[in-house]
Amino acid sequence: MKAVAHLVLVLLAIGSRPASAEDPLPSWNDTASKKAIVAFVERVTKEGSADFVPVPERIATFDNDGTLWAEQPVYVQILFVVDRVKALAPQHPEWRTKEPFASLLQGDLKAVAASGEAGIAELMAASHSGMTTDEFSQTVSDWLATARHPTTGKPFTSMVYQPMLELLDYLRAHGFKTFIVSGGGIEFMRPWTEKVYGIPPEQVVGTTGGLKLEMRDGQPVLVKLPTLVLNDDKEGKPVGIQRHIGRRPLAAFGNSDGDLAMLQWTTSGSGPRFALVVHHTDAEREWAYDRESRIGRLDKALDEANAKGWTIVSMKDDWKTIFPQ
Repeated sequence: MKAVAHLVLVLLAIGSRPASAEDPLPSWNDTASKKAIVAFVERVTKEGSADFVPVPERIATFDNDGTLWAEQPVYVQILFVVDRVKALAPQHPEWRTKEPFASLLQGDLKAVAASGEAGIAELMAASHSGMTTDEFSQTVSDWLATARHPTTGKPFTSMVYQPMLELLDYLRAHGFKTFIVSGGGIEFMRPWTEKVYGIPPEQVVGTTGGLKLEMRDGQPVLVKLPTLVLNDDKEGKPVGIQRHIGRRPLAAFGNSDGDLAMLQWTTSGSGPRFALVVHHTDAEREWAYDRESRIGRLDKALDEANAKGWTIVSMKDDWKTIFPQ
């Protein structure tokens, strides 16, 4: 009987122990990067901590291309533009001889790239403008439902990073409001970010074109214009943050020199701040690129991250898995 009584006491003692907390970042290896994230979140969310930050000030901004989903071998929105121009080409016979449309229609994407930002902007304006915002949103949704990544053959919404999805959830569970701040088009991202990332359209900041209210068939509609209102890249990112959010982020996450200004703006604020750079180092499971890459170049931001002690995530070393299984 004594043995039975002792066993009961042991079982009761085990049952009374607090269960170990489930790992909120299971796709992250237990490295310095993961520890830095957890330590920062605990610092700013612990009541009574000297670094405690009230919930309304817990703003986290994320770049999209290369930070939340894959950007190689070409930005996803560029592939959307290519398909849109091809679809609209029968209505525009002049494109057969007008650059950069002619090169695009001939499949010469190197020549299109050589046209620079001005050429890409012209393609985007021609393929995006004139539609209502509702029409454009539906066009994007329809395209994403059928389009496939040129290398993996997977839907683009499957080319998101599982560790970053976990990070978004982890931050939101601790009172952070998560925003996308991307060089991608704001109207291109808004139709799908809530479903894929849990980030609603009002928390998406991106490159913004002009809009005009018109009456069509007796109904008011917003029509996309070919004008550029905000280029939400590089120095434009802090501008976009101020215009759309109105608070300096507490934490910012990027992967390229295009995100450097956002990371600088975030970390120059008073009190605790956090900056993280995703470094693409895994050629086997994703891509390996940085200083010399045409897409997502990481050069100046990498130097500054090292100099200022920002957290640098190595995909190869810090992530157990990259894409959702």
